[in-house]
Amino acid sequence: MTHNADNSFDSTSDNTFHNNKATSQSGKNPVPPLTQSTVCPLDCADTCSLEVFTEGETVTKVRGGAANPFTRGKLCAKVVNAFPAQVHGDLRIRTPLLRRDSLGGRDFQAISWEQALDIIHERFSQVASEWGSEAIAPLYYGGPMGILAGGSMDRRFFHKLGASLIDASTLCAGTSGHAWDTVFGDAGGIDVAELAEARLIVVWGNNITTCNLHLTTLIRDAQKRGAKLVVIDPKRTRIARDADLHVPLLPGSDVALAYAVTAILDASGDLDEAFIEEHTHGGDQFRSAAKAFDLEHAAGLCGLDAGLIEALADMFRKHRPAAMSIGVAPERNRNGSAGIRAAFSLMAVTGNIGPHGAGICDVSRFFPIDRQRLSRPDLAPENTRTLNVLDIPRYVLDPGDETPIKALFIYNHNPVAVHPQQGRMRDALLSDEVFVVGSDITMTDSMTCADLVLPASTHFEYGDIYKAYGHRYLQRSRPVIPAQGEAVSNMELFRRLAARFGYTEAVFQDSDDAMIHQAFAATDSSIPEKADNRALDMTPYAKPAMLRGGEFTTPSGRIELYSEAMEAHCGQGLPAYLDPPEKRDFVLVTPASELRTNSTFGGIEEQQRDILCEIHSADATAREIKDGEVIELFNERAAVQLTVRISDDVRQGTLYVPKGAWIADSPTGCTVNALLPGHQESAIGGACYYDCAVDIRPPPKG
Repeated sequence: MTHNADNSFDSTSDNTFHNNKATSQSGKNPVPPLTQSTVCPLDCADTCSLEVFTEGETVTKVRGGAANPFTRGKLCAKVVNAFPAQVHGDLRIRTPLLRRDSLGGRDFQAISWEQALDIIHERFSQVASEWGSEAIAPLYYGGPMGILAGGSMDRRFFHKLGASLIDASTLCAGTSGHAWDTVFGDAGGIDVAELAEARLIVVWGNNITTCNLHLTTLIRDAQKRGAKLVVIDPKRTRIARDADLHVPLLPGSDVALAYAVTAILDASGDLDEAFIEEHTHGGDQFRSAAKAFDLEHAAGLCGLDAGLIEALADMFRKHRPAAMSIGVAPERNRNGSAGIRAAFSLMAVTGNIGPHGAGICDVSRFFPIDRQRLSRPDLAPENTRTLNVLDIPRYVLDPGDETPIKALFIYNHNPVAVHPQQGRMRDALLSDEVFVVGSDITMTDSMTCADLVLPASTHFEYGDIYKAYGHRYLQRSRPVIPAQGEAVSNMELFRRLAARFGYTEAVFQDSDDAMIHQAFAATDSSIPEKADNRALDMTPYAKPAMLRGGEFTTPSGRIELYSEAMEAHCGQGLPAYLDPPEKRDFVLVTPASELRTNSTFGGIEEQQRDILCEIHSADATAREIKDGEVIELFNERAAVQLTVRISDDVRQGTLYVPKGAWIADSPTGCTVNALLPGHQESAIGGACYYDCAVDIRPPPKG
């Protein structure tokens, strides 16, 4: 990095920040505070444009930006309230830190970047020499969603190192993506804008007022034009209160519901026979399987009044075209893949794919990003193993005959706050058997477990480019403040590591700007400039949607209601319903928070106000529990104490605790993630967060 006379800086990141503390020529009058445009980097469908107010090197305020026509200047409260505190708060990591154990416990001492890089090189080299490079693993998930910070120079480094490859999709969205590929191949879905043309809108397991806020405007406008809205969700969310029909099914019963509706429509002659014949594979098998879910049986499995299932079938019968927005919640159980495949199949057998206003929302076809060019998997040795990120604790604590994990590098992730079986993850990270490096913005639960902690930049401190998974606009950002302390971006961090490890290939010299252009070079090298500080409509670059020129790349070349590949893989050629693996008085659901995104903004006091346990009034009355009391949720894995909020928005027998809390906010030394089971669904080994069974009791006295 070189510093210039005007206090700007230049680096290999190609991000130039001009210090707005500069004075006028007289040297007396400071430049007024600035308002600058950028993009929200959080793991959220909307990828909002932002307006950031700065004074010197300080972010003072964040508001919605006007650049993105989908988000239209509106912004969720958590971003408005929490970003300045995250950037400048007491938990911010500003220098490399080395763990120091003493009689008083564990603390950290500041060291230089040179020392930190030397330590990583020394320890990783020792592990590779003794155990092989596959004993080293990155541990990442969904931090900043920019295409550079989320998977470019970091992947190049670990590929060259020969570290174990990681499948982090099993934490979220991987099961849904696999279900999509099983049913449709890589054929694309519809843009969310088509909801305006639907006569029936089905929101299935997607709490859009928390996770996809700007979609509510499209839906409400459609309702004003006569469209019907169905919300399928165990909880009466805010969008469910506006629905023509709310179906509060039991978590994990989605497959039974989809089959039951199919069976009702089949019996009344209301399936689309011509569509099934022309476009599907396995239609007869799917319909036959659906007949096993008669109304009474399905109602019992779903925990629903049979009349609600009949009403849902009637909605599909009377209102076409139908469009569906499906979230990731249905995948978070042992029936995750099956439930999502069944929901997709329901749209197919009713003929709601192809016509305008009909289909399943999915905007991935709008973003032709060359991920391989960014991550360079060709740098990895042949046959490098791939590990399910959920299995990392086992590879540390109980690897058996397999190569153990002896070194971990955590970035873009807070696994202690996010993974199921929290206690086992903490045991793994704190084990003397593994050397743990972490890089983060703030001192999270996971960073406190690390041996070496590195300071990461916030997205306000570097530039990136952002696709979305809730709309079709691409946005490029620039830094609005300089790096705080000695923080560096992921790209700069792994450039430095590559240099320290002696990697001299040109791919490790690539600037951020070069990598951004590489990502789009195969489509249009001018895309990054077109998206600079604006929202670029990617419609001209989109692949065609299914049955509108987009081909089904399944083995049959059709929509696969029955999959021979899935039958061979896990015995589920057809979606199958499996009973809950655990039985206690309550099912615990840990949905998205309106104050945090995953665990981001945990540790900020104002963002902890929803760490409560919602319970239905009938369940509370039966146990003489009053609103505002503290109860203890427990099972064989852990016990967690939470304040009660009584609400009839939740279904009986189900408890709701928003995800993303940090351990510091719990009097029991763990969060609800310690209660979550470790078993995995069968398609890809996805996490089963919503298979968590718990009981409740008064907290121990004293």
